Amino acid sequence: MKFMKRLIKKIRILRRIYDAYTASKYFNKKYLKIFKWAMRSNENTNYTYKLTKKNQLELIKTFEIIFKNSTFEQIKFFLEELEYDKEIRDHIRDSIYDSNLKEYADSIIEFSRRLGWYICVRILKPRVIVETGVDKGLGSVVLIRALMKNKKEGFTGYYYGTDINPKAGYLLNGDYKNFGQILFGDSIKSLDSFEKKIDLFINDSDHSAEYEYKEYMAIKNKLSNNAIILGDNSHSTDKLVQFSIENNRNYILFREEPNDHWYPGAGIGISYPRNK
Repeated sequence: MKFMKRLIKKIRILRRIYDAYTASKYFNKKYLKIFKWAMRSNENTNYTYKLTKKNQLELIKTFEIIFKNSTFEQIKFFLEELEYDKEIRDHIRDSIYDSNLKEYADSIIEFSRRLGWYICVRILKPRVIVETGVDKGLGSVVLIRALMKNKKEGFTGYYYGTDINPKAGYLLNGDYKNFGQILFGDSIKSLDSFEKKIDLFINDSDHSAEYEYKEYMAIKNKLSNNAIILGDNSHSTDKLVQFSIENNRNYILFREEPNDHWYPGAGIGISYPRNK
């Protein structure tokens, strides 16, 4: 009897070990990706990566839902317009090379969810864009590149970034400076004093839930009738969906699926008016 109890106990332990092994198979490939990334990448925050082809299609379909007058092919065109834009890639590479912060960035940068930001600008044709949290300015130049394309089609727009770090935004130089500027200081204070109507707002600064919600409240009465809000923290908090419910706005969350990268991906929370 004692023998049987010990045998059953051993079987249970072996089963737990096997279960743990089975679960670990979902993560083992990540360890190899982490090692490869650590050996070749300079990035220590705001990681950049390609999206899987499947995820790119999901991104296109997400914006097809929001912009009902835009076709799948039109949205796909805008995505590929940025993805294969040699000019912006050369600008980013050269700006990083000339920067004294180049040890913290990769010379070849992918746009990931910012492809969605670009698509939004190309379709919406905003006059005023506000992005909180600039870092090196990757989002800034992506948004401005879309404004440049819009201008060639007869639609003018301007970008305002906010950041508390006076060294932020070093990618925003050359021709890109003609389409935007950075307001240095606390984002809430900058938003409180901002007087223009906002057509596109991107939250990407302090990623605490409390601060994120304060930003939405700060711009609540400054949004134009067709304004869209993109939340860079929406995969982690419920603040944008909460704000959307409180203000009778539609909301969709797009989740990233990085291609060949250890990072699980972030996303885009999209809050848009019900008349869209």
